[in-house]
Amino acid sequence: MAAKPTTNLPLPKRPIETITRPLRRFLEIESSSGVALLICTGLALIAANTQLAEYYHHLWEGTDAVVGIAGYELRLSLHHWINDALMTLFFFVVGLEIKRELVAGELSTFAKAILPAVAALGGMVVPALIYLALKYGQPGERGWGVPMATDIAFVVGILALFGPRVPIGLKIFLLALAIVDDIGAIIVIALAYSDSPNQTALALAAAGFGLTYLFNRIGVRTVGIYVVIGAGIWLAVLQSGVHPTIAGVLLGLLTPASAWIGRTTLSEALSAIYHRLLDDRDTTAPDLSHYDFKQLEFAVRESTSPLVRLETQLHPWVGFVIMPLFALSNAGVPVEVRAISDPVAVAVALGLVLGKPLGIFTFSFIAVQLGFAKLPDRVTWKMIGAAGCLGGIGFTMALFIANLAFVEVPELLPAGKIGILVGSLISAILGSSLLMAAMIQDRWKMEAEQRNEPAATGSVMA
Repeated sequence: MAAKPTTNLPLPKRPIETITRPLRRFLEIESSSGVALLICTGLALIAANTQLAEYYHHLWEGTDAVVGIAGYELRLSLHHWINDALMTLFFFVVGLEIKRELVAGELSTFAKAILPAVAALGGMVVPALIYLALKYGQPGERGWGVPMATDIAFVVGILALFGPRVPIGLKIFLLALAIVDDIGAIIVIALAYSDSPNQTALALAAAGFGLTYLFNRIGVRTVGIYVVIGAGIWLAVLQSGVHPTIAGVLLGLLTPASAWIGRTTLSEALSAIYHRLLDDRDTTAPDLSHYDFKQLEFAVRESTSPLVRLETQLHPWVGFVIMPLFALSNAGVPVEVRAISDPVAVAVALGLVLGKPLGIFTFSFIAVQLGFAKLPDRVTWKMIGAAGCLGGIGFTMALFIANLAFVEVPELLPAGKIGILVGSLISAILGSSLLMAAMIQDRWKMEAEQRNEPAATGSVMA
């Protein structure tokens, strides 16, 4: 028998590809979903400010959907199904993103995490303080958490418009900042915007989390089992008084980040079948029964971690279905001059437009000056200032927190939403303009250095 030729199987992949491919996919989906969000926001605003307003509000608030069987039914309006159920999937993906960054991304080491973490902290604290300075002791005081949020989809969408001219270090900085920002928003929702918990319901939810962790440890890989357990956890958290989206985040953090089968094992399985196919290449009707394709399918599937598989499968649904539906059902607010000048709207807008860039830039500058962190390659302080302005695009998370913050004073919710929309729009314009100016200046500087380099080299040689 002829010697078997060597193979050039593509596995195992280079470690850098394993890390960067999910990041590239994440950025591509986020930038595209930002466009979908913008379109749905426009449609919601049109519907809420025309003759369609009555039908628009009735669709989301007056239409109920029932899930369950006789005697065990859960009835919620479409608005609540989106905000309490579908957004739990959104927060589940957020939990997956957080864990990915903590395990193998930009938050995996102190050196990587310190600058975006400190910047995000400033971007949360300063906007909240500005809001409280304007609304402390007044109706709507609980809205201090609204201007703390950053919408990564819109931010990445704007960065995508600039193409490869944006330094990769700035993109990663903003992505990591937004992830830390999400962690802060989740903590705020859990601590400040959840009711006094029902201890029995919380105990049931805790048991569900424990069962999920146990099944992960013993290697249970049947997705349906986790779906059933996850649904039970969501229902228990819903009944507990804690906002149910917290369940999504915790389940995301519990998802295994390592593959069950190593790349080497998969490579060996592929190589074995490859060589058998070479042996049978001259056979008229090869017997395929001795090829264990089911085992190969299992090896291929389990060579990718559950975290990566779930994020890959769910991220497009979240980006192009759940978030646009959330925008359609939550962004529709009557736009009136009186509402724009409302103290709540002004406080939210100022928190986003002034608080975000001031907090992000100031905290970053202090961290670098103290030697705790350093700027990414090719990223200037002007770019950090622009990034701070872009961080003022709150939108999705800000709207979500607004629904919770103003639940006791619903008459202030429209003003809060107006503040979010106006503040996010101004932040987007300012951030884009500053980023463009910073990149033009950086390009001029690089071209000047390139022009001077030959002359400088010649003078030294002479």
